[in-house]
Amino acid sequence: MSDEDLVARLRERDSNAFTALYDRYCRMSFGLAYRMLTDPSAAEDVVQEAFLSVWRQADTFRPERSAARTWILSIVHHRAVDRLRRGTATQEVSDASLDYTPDRVDESTDVEHEVRAHMEANEVHRVLGLLPLEQRRAIEMAYFAGLSHTEIAGKLSVPVGTVKGRLRIGLQKMRTLLDHAEVRDTAHDA
Repeated sequence: MSDEDLVARLRERDSNAFTALYDRYCRMSFGLAYRMLTDPSAAEDVVQEAFLSVWRQADTFRPERSAARTWILSIVHHRAVDRLRRGTATQEVSDASLDYTPDRVDESTDVEHEVRAHMEANEVHRVLGLLPLEQRRAIEMAYFAGLSHTEIAGKLSVPVGTVKGRLRIGLQKMRTLLDHAEVRDTAHDA
């Protein structure tokens, strides 16, 4: 089932669709949050908050505007930026604010998820290092430092359009490299 179909099922409060999306994107989400926050506990909190937003805000997803993957990762990114701007990497989410909490999985599954998240974070870091310096710096400033396009343009002394172009091209290259690595790993595991 496609990501977009799963998000559509979330609108009907289908917890199986939520679990499927979480399983598909928790590692990638953790890698992004960890790279931005450099604190595994804070990254886990951000991923949890982001997926709660995915659950609550499924009706805001517009497939004509972006892919579900992009939508989910942008929620993670925005939550991490919020955490950075608050300056409190350890602020807790209150139980009263949670509409839905998935059943706790056993500890062996938690360890497996941590290992996978760490491996994915390493792969993202490796692929980021393959980009040209200008693209890498723009991505690091936007996604890991939480700077706006205008702030990046000011720091790099380039037009905002140049920043947007570097981000777009750099992210496209990363997506291609990560997809290729995923296909390679899948073929290797078979």
